[in-house]
Amino acid sequence: MEKPVVPQKPAGSEPAPGTRWHDARTLTFEGRGWDDTPGFFDRLPTRAEGKVHELDWRFAQHSAGMVVRFVTDAAAVSARWLLKSTDIAMLHMPSTGVSGVDLYVRYDGQWCWLAALRPGTPLGPVNEYTLIADLPPGRWEYSLYLPLYNGVTAVEVGIPAGATIAAAPPRRRKVRPVVFYGTSIPQGGCASRPGMAYPSIISRRLDLPIINLGFSGSGRCEPAIVDLLVELDAELFVVDSIVNMDAGIVEERMRHLLDVFRRARPTTPLVLMEETVHPRVFMKERTIQTVKSAILQKVCDEYAGAWNGRLFLVKGDQLLGNDGEATVDGIHPTDVGFLRMADVLTPVIGRILTAEGRLP
Repeated sequence: MEKPVVPQKPAGSEPAPGTRWHDARTLTFEGRGWDDTPGFFDRLPTRAEGKVHELDWRFAQHSAGMVVRFVTDAAAVSARWLLKSTDIAMLHMPSTGVSGVDLYVRYDGQWCWLAALRPGTPLGPVNEYTLIADLPPGRWEYSLYLPLYNGVTAVEVGIPAGATIAAAPPRRRKVRPVVFYGTSIPQGGCASRPGMAYPSIISRRLDLPIINLGFSGSGRCEPAIVDLLVELDAELFVVDSIVNMDAGIVEERMRHLLDVFRRARPTTPLVLMEETVHPRVFMKERTIQTVKSAILQKVCDEYAGAWNGRLFLVKGDQLLGNDGEATVDGIHPTDVGFLRMADVLTPVIGRILTAEGRLP
């Protein structure tokens, strides 16, 4: 009988004695759309249970897209997080992305990656490790991303005794969140670490808050979830959903979504995304647009006039490039795939918000 695979210890070391712990909820926290959630780190309100699709509700218990922002002069930064599930990884996605945390620092005006941790051994729900030590002197701003495919019930940031920590100031661009809704792809499957989901990459590039409402296996624009989405006071909505829909329901669902959004959020821009095209150019002629994407384009064309220039369609043929190197399994992007998606979407979102007078 083969021995089971036992997770190895993460790179992070044990926090130094005397480390002082600070509840993430007392720092600057982004990624929550509603206050009335079952747990602080959940993504849908309690009243959604039994109304939204069961997969929406299940995966809403994951902390995808949530980020803790803080400023500290500490020479070391530690993290302690309590996971909901000991299923810390998937066959096609590592534990760093599924259940780990991911630290960035604002340096020279840009967000730069510093460290990531996955749950360690012995395997249990509580994880407590130093993310990085021997930082240069100074007071720096940090962003700590939470797990993409696991839930958390508590998150704390640790700093050495004598150091100071405070909530991060408001973002320099004082805008409302950009909301991303859809499938496992916006949720972050299969990023190697939480900060590499494409909504989070775009957030760093444009220095904008986001709310990630990607739900694995779902994101099909059922009426109940659409009604919840329009409750959010967003700067812009991005809907990346048709990959999980059967072709027969795309037109009906997207017409309903557009009707509801036009009534409830008539001045909020809406970006719809075609299905990504997965090129296998060495086997067959590449299809530029899928059947579902063609249906989506038809609907957008019909509704464009009523939206006064605030309805946008992102084509799917270049989202992942054309070399076949950007996915784990032909569907879920790798970090390369997410970077390519962000390369396409960042200028689109930037232009829209600039035209709306929300970005300089």
